[in-house]
Amino acid sequence: MMELSLASPLFQELGPDARELLGVIAFFPQGVNEENVDWLFPTISDEPNMFDKFCVLSLTYRSNGFITMLAPLRDYLRHKDPMSSLLLSTTKECYFSWLSTYIHPDRPSFEESRWITSEDVNVEHLLDVFTSIDANSKDVWDACAEFMDHLEWHKPRSVMLGPKIEMLPDNHPSKAECLDKLSLLLGAIGNQAERKRILTRTLNLRREQGDDFEVARILCDLSAANRGMGLYKEGIEQAKESLEIFKQFGYTANRALSLISLARALHGAKQLDAAEEAASLAIDILPEKGEKLRVCEGHRTLGEIYGSKGDTEKAIYHLEVALEIALSLNMDNNLFWVYRALAELFSREGRFDDAHAYIERAKSHAIDDAYNLGRAQELQASSWYEQHMFEKARSEASHAADVFENFGAAHDLARCRELLQRIDEGTNNPVVSESDVNGELLEVLSPASINVSF
Repeated sequence: MMELSLASPLFQELGPDARELLGVIAFFPQGVNEENVDWLFPTISDEPNMFDKFCVLSLTYRSNGFITMLAPLRDYLRHKDPMSSLLLSTTKECYFSWLSTYIHPDRPSFEESRWITSEDVNVEHLLDVFTSIDANSKDVWDACAEFMDHLEWHKPRSVMLGPKIEMLPDNHPSKAECLDKLSLLLGAIGNQAERKRILTRTLNLRREQGDDFEVARILCDLSAANRGMGLYKEGIEQAKESLEIFKQFGYTANRALSLISLARALHGAKQLDAAEEAASLAIDILPEKGEKLRVCEGHRTLGEIYGSKGDTEKAIYHLEVALEIALSLNMDNNLFWVYRALAELFSREGRFDDAHAYIERAKSHAIDDAYNLGRAQELQASSWYEQHMFEKARSEASHAADVFENFGAAHDLARCRELLQRIDEGTNNPVVSESDVNGELLEVLSPASINVSF
């Protein structure tokens, strides 16, 4: 049947590019995104007509915006030697060009880089193949680092490329950068143990290269990884070392980065006065323009610290400032963490209606981020538990635990399992009914009363 389709007059009329185009469609697990055909195939002038004819001949079909084909056809039609296909090579370079776009929330290209959320499976397959058959190409490995950068910003998840990166020779020009991006991605899914292991290797490479700036930056990331595992003393020491190195460079924004890392580690260690001092200094030294992301992180950190100190008024003020900046940046990740911080603040004070309202807002910014969604579910479970609504608490905590286990987020998983154990104990030993607890809730500040408009 397939050979008949390929031999048919309708297919032959499409010209010599048709068979080559089928091979490229077959190469990609998702097929080809219909919105990108003009960009991916600049050398083919009649793609829409070709794709329509492919569907008529039952060689391809349309699914969720992609032109794809069944697995048996894909196995038969894909190029046995991807390096021999000029059209696939052109397509690869198009993807690599898109990946090379610098991602920063203050730049217009930030929104454009969200294309990765629909194309990530295709891009990972492309990189997996070409890092195997063209392993000496710096361009391929640079694209690998850029791919993980895109995922970290827009769709945090595990990748299959880690073992290949670690197997690169230490003197490979792209190894340190690839390890660095891999560690950031691991951090974004909560796998702090693996993140720390990869960062330690990266730090050693950067020290050998004599790159003090990168050493200082990686020390900040190591501080965060240790903080994520509850190793606050280590985190404090690394943040302080990072700060001392950045002082030598005189880069204000990077000094602020170290101070925020230090403040968070001190906060975790319950050294609240020192944490407040570090976070306040970070905000003071940052310029008013050009560093919105750092300023947002500084205010959020300070808001969380004041929340722990029981100073609700100051906590809300700084979290409002952080929220206003996050809204202006339109960054899902930052909006998630600010909303979650507000929810945590209200939950701690027994303001559960407001806490749940902000948790729902946090969830709405974790659509493509399963780990953050798990963090929101864990907080919601904790809030339901405090209200003695044990069935609701168990449901949310169980979902969160599944996410953490899937991502290897061991510290989060341990905390979530401890919560599940407390929920089980509460279910077996009820102290007060859910209706009684609801009746005793305090009248509280509602989300609508916060000054920022949503």
